[in-house]
Amino acid sequence: MAWETVIGLEVHVQLLTRSKIFSGAPIRYGGEPNTQACAVDIALPGVLPVMNVEAARMAVKFGLAVDANINRRSIFARKNYFYPDLPKGYQISQFELPIVGAGHLMIDTPSGEKHIGITRAHLEEDAGKSLHEDFHGMTGIDLNRAGTPLLEIVSEPDMRSAQEAVAYLKRLHTLVRYLGISDGNMQEGSFRCDANVSVRPAGQQEYGTRAELKNINSFRFVERAIEFEVERQVERIEDGGEVVQETRLYDPNKHETRSMRSKEEAHDYRYFPDPDLPPMVLSEEFVEQVRATLPELPQARQQRFESDYDLGHDDAAQLTADRDTADYFEAAVKTSAGEAKTTANWIIGELSGYLNEENREIADAPVSADMLAGLIDRIHDNTISGKIAKEVFKAMWQGEGDADAIIEARGLKQISDSGAIESIIDEILAGSAAQIEQYRSGQQKVFGYLVGQVMKATKGKANPQQVNEILRKKLDG
Repeated sequence: MAWETVIGLEVHVQLLTRSKIFSGAPIRYGGEPNTQACAVDIALPGVLPVMNVEAARMAVKFGLAVDANINRRSIFARKNYFYPDLPKGYQISQFELPIVGAGHLMIDTPSGEKHIGITRAHLEEDAGKSLHEDFHGMTGIDLNRAGTPLLEIVSEPDMRSAQEAVAYLKRLHTLVRYLGISDGNMQEGSFRCDANVSVRPAGQQEYGTRAELKNINSFRFVERAIEFEVERQVERIEDGGEVVQETRLYDPNKHETRSMRSKEEAHDYRYFPDPDLPPMVLSEEFVEQVRATLPELPQARQQRFESDYDLGHDDAAQLTADRDTADYFEAAVKTSAGEAKTTANWIIGELSGYLNEENREIADAPVSADMLAGLIDRIHDNTISGKIAKEVFKAMWQGEGDADAIIEARGLKQISDSGAIESIIDEILAGSAAQIEQYRSGQQKVFGYLVGQVMKATKGKANPQQVNEILRKKLDG
């Protein structure tokens, strides 16, 4: 039997505010445990929450970016459950009336663009964190994270493969970083995903029973977890069993999902409006002020890169996946006399390789956009060859100055004098009678050997195009 996968995602995005959603306590990752939780965060008697307007502003910014309905009136509710890292005994969230209503994102698939519906996005506070290591069999509680503002983004069950789910997640990740509302750091928990996964016979309209995979913190693990879960569900049904609705945890070390709790054990959260927080009412002026701050969005920028710079779809997508990279590219192109395609190739290739090797962000690259543009100009005007340019780039990365200074200091200027190149070629050919005979007898690969000898004699400085032209002319003459 053919099976169809149905996937919906719930993504928790930590907002990039300086203080918490209902208190003035600071947000700093990596602080000493329990040093960033104030009386409001730990719910001491008599304290009252006060809404952080920046969290609301960021939620609206996201909603506008995904063409969502912005609810001018939204309500905070108490989600009641008892867990050691939740000091209040409830979490302030939004339930019936969230700040952001229905919207959508477009993703790229092998068969073209696909519309993924967004059901809602609501504001809530994060819980603390349970620590299970180095406590001699006991659990430690760190409440620094308690009260950190989250935007929970809930998709429609529109994805039909693990690959589509990852494409949606990556597009969402790019968007929140472009908007400046989250750093999206998955290792630090700023961007966390729960996946609802089910299968159904191909062609069936009714959804199958879903399992929820909790707190997956990398794109690779999301893909692997969903693929494992789909295989598990199909095998269970085909063996005559049933899929039960439950929450499951993905173990990347064992590459398996395992049950955490069943539907029968699931919490009854007993939502009710928070009596300490009035409804949040947004004015039209507020929404329009936020709209005015929207940057050029990733997909629009990608399309512009394709049309304005004549870049291929894949190159434009790679350059615009990160706002800093897109900014770097445009700055380099505007400074350089070289082609946009050459600039794109250097950023996607050489620059990205160095960044990955040292685990750096492009904003911290020791080679600035202006420096890269200068290097490309020296390739473009034949001062240096592409091979020598890599040596120059390495020297720039190591802090030896800009391209012109390095070329001058190291004597790397390309030999473009045709007379000088012809003289060197004549010397090589004078000692290569056997190779000349082989070439003229049809062994074309010998040509590459002779080019190599010329480049070796000039320490790589000869203009490769001129070397090829002059050498070919002498051998074929």
